[in-house]
Amino acid sequence: MHFVTAKGILSPRNGMNLYRGCTHGCIYCDSRSRCYHMDHEFEDIEVKENAAELLETALRQKRKKCMLATGSMTDPYIPLEDELGSVRKALELAARYGFGFTLITKSDRVLRDLDLLRAINEKTKCVVQMTLTTCDETLCRRIEPNVSTTKERAAALRKLNEAGIPTVVWLCPILPFINDTEENIRGIIDYCAEAKVRGVICFGMGMTLREGSREYFYRQLDRLFPGIKEKYIRTYGMRYQLESPRADMLMDLFHSLCEEKGILHDNDQIFEYLSTFEEKNESVQLDLFEDLMTV
Repeated sequence: MHFVTAKGILSPRNGMNLYRGCTHGCIYCDSRSRCYHMDHEFEDIEVKENAAELLETALRQKRKKCMLATGSMTDPYIPLEDELGSVRKALELAARYGFGFTLITKSDRVLRDLDLLRAINEKTKCVVQMTLTTCDETLCRRIEPNVSTTKERAAALRKLNEAGIPTVVWLCPILPFINDTEENIRGIIDYCAEAKVRGVICFGMGMTLREGSREYFYRQLDRLFPGIKEKYIRTYGMRYQLESPRADMLMDLFHSLCEEKGILHDNDQIFEYLSTFEEKNESVQLDLFEDLMTV
C-alpha cells in the first residue's frame, strides 16, 4: 500500500473512494480498466491518509443532509480496512452528523461495523449492498479468490436483516459460458429471499470488458478455464458488452422469481431508494415502541 494526500473526498453525488485498488482478485473486475487512470499496480492499494479530515469538513459544510456512499470502485472492506479503519471512521462521522449511508461490498467484514450501521439506521437510513455472482462455492473461490464466499455473504445478509439493516443485492456479473445458468440464478435469488433483501439490481445477463480489464480477464481464463478465452473471442470479438446467449431466458427467470418471492427488481426504484435521504421521526418511533410494550 501507499499513502496520498487527497484534495477532496466527496463526488458531486456524495460518493467517496477511500481506497484505490483491490486485493480481492476477482477475475472480471472493471476497476482495472485503463479509463480510470490508475497509475500504480492494482494490488498496491492507494490510501487517502486525510480522508477522515476531508469528510468531516465536507459534512460540516453541507446545507442539507443526504445519503453518503462508497464501494463503487473499490470494495471498502478489503483486508487493509482491519488495520486502517478508514470505512469505520467514515461511518462514525456519518453517525455523528446525522447523514445516511450506503456501501457496496463482497465481504462479511461489514459485520464488524454493525454497531455503527445500526446507529446510522436509527436516525436515518443505512443500506448495505452486497454483490452475489455465483451460488457455486467452488466456482466462487476460482473467480473471486480472496473474498467472502457466497454462503458467507448470504449469512452476513441474514445477520444484517436481523439487525434491522436494509439490504440490496447486485446480481452481477454473469460470465458467459461460466455462470450463466438457470441453476445459478435460482440459487442466488433463493439466498436473497432467505435473507429478506429489499431488492436485487440486475442490468442484464452478461458482463463488460474494457481495455485493461479485458487483458487481465483473458489471462485468468487461460489459467482457470482453458479454451474458454478462444470462445469469447470468436463470439464477442472486442465488444464492450458481452451478453450471454441465454440472456433473454435468464432475465425472464430473474424477474419472475423476484416477483414470486416479493423482492423489488426494478433498478430505477431501487436506485431512487438508495439515494433518498430519510430522517426518522423520533416521536413516531416512540409511539411504535409504546404500542409494542402494551401488546
